[in-house]
Parts: sequence; C-alpha cells; structure tokens
Amino acid sequence: MISKATKRSTLRVIHLIFAIPILGYIYSPFEEIPNYASAVRFVFVPVIILAGYWMYAGVLFAIIGVAVWLGAYRLSGIGAAILSQVVLFIARKIWLVIRARNKTKALGKK
Repeated sequence: MISKATKRSTLRVIHLIFAIPILGYIYSPFEEIPNYASAVRFVFVPVIILAGYWMYAGVLFAIIGVAVWLGAYRLSGIGAAILSQVVLFIARKIWLVIRARNKTKALGKK
C-alpha cells in the first residue's frame, strides 16, 4: 500500500502539472484558444478537480466532483458547472455536520 505522504505528493505534482496547460490557454493569443479549448475543458480541468478534491476530501468526493462538473458543464455551461461545485461543497458540509451530530448522540446514549 502507498503511504499517505507519497499519495499526497503525487497528487500535488499531478495537480500542478495539469495546471500548466491552463496557463498556456489563458495567456495564448486569442486566435489559438479554439485549438486548446476542448482539451482544457474536458481533460485538464477535470484532472485538476480530481487531484484537488482527492487531497481535500478523499477519492469518493473527488469522483463525484468530477462527474458533477463534467455533467453540468456539458449540459448547461460553465455557470452551471461552477454552481454545481458550490452546491456539492454545501452538501458535503451538511453531511459532515449531520454525521458528527449522529456520532455525538450515539456516544451520549451508551
């Protein structure tokens, strides 16, 4: 099994390496942007989301986050994709609070 430190370092490197093409996309001449657009939207951004969420909250949250991002982007555009990530973080926070309350109630009853 891979250690947590090695996994975290690997995810950081992936996160940073996949951010480099996005910088090229942002700072490239306007005429060249269509050449990079689909790769950035459907490869680099999802990989960055996956690595970032994996470091932040675990692999399950990362997979859900990427799936929600791609689905919302594909169906409704960038605004819906960003909003879906905000809703996902709010739902995760609510889930964590409910789980913590249930745990304290269970410990109090014993």
